[in-house]
Amino acid sequence: MGLEPPPPSPLSSCSPLSSMNVNPSPMDSGLPPKSSLQNLNIEGSVSFSPSDLAFGASDFGNFIHHQPHAVLRPSTASDVASTVIYAAETPSLTIAARGNGHSIAGQAQARDGLVLDMRSLRGIEVCIGPEESTSYVEARGGELWIDVLEACLKQGYAPPSWPDYLYLTVGGTLQNAGVGGQSFKYGPVISNVLQLEVVTGLTSKAISSYNHDLKTGRGEFRTCSPSSNEELFFAMLGGLGQFGIITKARILIVKAPQKVRWIRMVYAEVALFIRDQEFLINLQADGGNDGFDYIEGFVMCNNDDPVNGWGQVPFTLSDAERFDPTLISKTSGPFLYCLEVAKHYTCPRHVHVEDSMNEIINGLQKSLGYIRGLSFSRDAGYMEFLDRVHAQEKILRDLGMWQAPHPWLCLFVPRSQVLDLHDHMFLRTNLINGVGGPMHMYPMLRSKWNGRASIITPEEDIFYLVSILRSNFPPPLGPPAIKLLIENENLLETLKSKHISFKVYMPNFKSKEDCTPHFGARWKKFIALKESYDPLHILAPGQSIFSRRKSHDKRLIADTA
Repeated sequence: MGLEPPPPSPLSSCSPLSSMNVNPSPMDSGLPPKSSLQNLNIEGSVSFSPSDLAFGASDFGNFIHHQPHAVLRPSTASDVASTVIYAAETPSLTIAARGNGHSIAGQAQARDGLVLDMRSLRGIEVCIGPEESTSYVEARGGELWIDVLEACLKQGYAPPSWPDYLYLTVGGTLQNAGVGGQSFKYGPVISNVLQLEVVTGLTSKAISSYNHDLKTGRGEFRTCSPSSNEELFFAMLGGLGQFGIITKARILIVKAPQKVRWIRMVYAEVALFIRDQEFLINLQADGGNDGFDYIEGFVMCNNDDPVNGWGQVPFTLSDAERFDPTLISKTSGPFLYCLEVAKHYTCPRHVHVEDSMNEIINGLQKSLGYIRGLSFSRDAGYMEFLDRVHAQEKILRDLGMWQAPHPWLCLFVPRSQVLDLHDHMFLRTNLINGVGGPMHMYPMLRSKWNGRASIITPEEDIFYLVSILRSNFPPPLGPPAIKLLIENENLLETLKSKHISFKVYMPNFKSKEDCTPHFGARWKKFIALKESYDPLHILAPGQSIFSRRKSHDKRLIADTA
């Protein structure tokens, strides 16, 4: 059920940005002969075909294309471990674990290295315990969330927190965080992981007995959890692939609803939009069930554009026909705001709880400051609701927009500065015309995020995800990627000039020096973890954080200067 990534854009090769380029392997690169890889003792496959190399050099962002030396498709965790050992025997090979190719800036690419197509590593097992807190699903790193959901729902269960898009791999998601509309209540996906199976780089111990480990082919394969190998466990969660490759994850599951009430409400004032979101997420702060189970917010243009404006709010044609723009004050600004929420039905016999659900929703909406008359709702099956982005994807594919460059920008912003960000980033830039895709702005509770995980967030108790998910036609019908990337850089420079702090989610570093402001006080710890679990710097080169070390380099302390 994997989705093939878009082909590389021919325009990317002419970009003046240092991060935008096409890099075929040089003829005289000192790379190992193909025969040595073809003789690698693995159950999976090795490919040097031009189509597979192009595949390994592509991702959803579609503006960075670093061609690998080979693409491997592992069948087992041992295949992954053997590949790490093989790379360690070479002077320069690196390894990138690639999921379903939804990276946006080459993070899962490896120039002249090895790309592991993790989609070949499949397997799902659902385990229902005597108590709900003991039920879990075990999924191999290459499984897609849509398949995990289908397997769990057959047992009446599901993980409590989800990414918005389900055609991502389990392993790839956990290397970032996995955020969505349930994160305010259950934390991101990484907050619901119980155990991991990981193949690390060669550890410090392995390097100290270097010859023995390489000759015997012993990989660094580990099982870790909050109570066993806990340092590695938390390092992996949001660790950007720097410390290991996830081959299996055990994730908490809970009883799943059969359907939800799905609601969209339109706001004219950003202050009310912010106020109501924070009110609603705090209803659930202590784990109660008084509020909504899903909350996301969107910024949209104050016009009837079906993509950028309020034309995207109605669920159906009949909703659209009753959308009355005269209810919007003529003094409203250039943006409107959509609060999207959902409430789970908890009783399997829905026909008997419709009146109760209506009463609950009316009670919750009563004190909210949305524009009366501009609220739209529908009931949806749980699978349909969670897979809602896939329906939009099909439309974009038909239009040819899914294959366009996607220089997305996703930020975590502290609550105290979100209104300043709105003022300077939205009202005073060309975002006023929309970006052809969603512009998110919704809050999360820091208490739902484990502070030991590697993911970096603002320090305040409430912070916002602000994401600019650009979607356009491919050039020449749409703008070239370079133009959109420059716009993103200008937005970030604007925020910096106004002293508005932020952390980039799914970051794209250009060099190690870019890491210090992102990681802050946790940068030295991040370096120390790299030295412990991948001291040769073999893994995740696409992040541009660490440079590959020679295999004979025994240094275990990085230069932090």
